Amino acid sequence: MRPIDFIILIVSILLVLIVLMQQSKDDINDAFSGSKSELFKNQKSRGIELFLKVGTAVLAVLFVLLVLAAAAMQING
Repeated sequence: MRPIDFIILIVSILLVLIVLMQQSKDDINDAFSGSKSELFKNQKSRGIELFLKVGTAVLAVLFVLLVLAAAAMQING
């Protein structure tokens, strides 16, 4: 296993974990009842929510770049 493959594995596991830690904005009961509260729709993320949101974006970009780099290294030999 190449070092970049190991890094991709670690980043992908971290990405999955950070996505699972985020709280869903929708409630399953709203889907069946049809009632949707728009009270907190435009509320900004703060604290841990902001950290998880930014962390998800950073890890997603890092993952894509690493996969592209690994593919380029595979093509070049």
